[in-house]
Amino acid sequence: MQFHSNELFLLYNPQSTMGKQTKALALDICSHINAVDAVREKLSPMYWKEIVGMLGLHPDDLLDHSHQDYKSKVAGKEYTMNGWLEVLSHYSHLLKAPIAIYHGKATLCQTPTDIMRLGGAVSQGDKVLPHLKKYH
Repeated sequence: MQFHSNELFLLYNPQSTMGKQTKALALDICSHINAVDAVREKLSPMYWKEIVGMLGLHPDDLLDHSHQDYKSKVAGKEYTMNGWLEVLSHYSHLLKAPIAIYHGKATLCQTPTDIMRLGGAVSQGDKVLPHLKKYH
């Protein structure tokens, strides 16, 4: 999966209050947002592998353990890493919080303001326009 450096990737539930608030705050970081509906869109296990790797979390840490589908379809079973990636692919509606990726940095937004961690995620290679150098 390739994430474009000039856009913020947001995987979230657009119907949830937390998702709406997180997206609104994302606009303070970047005007180009690639918003993906976690309830309707299915990401492949390969995409999930990259996302999980960027977050540095175990896939089970991304899931809402209180959700009925988690309790009936996921809980109590043993999974390999590939199995967990399949779970994320098939049950992405179980995400407990939005996931944001910007400039190669990812965060699980357990509160809407967590997305602000990405605000300073500008790589060293980014150019500053000459007229803005004094402000940088």
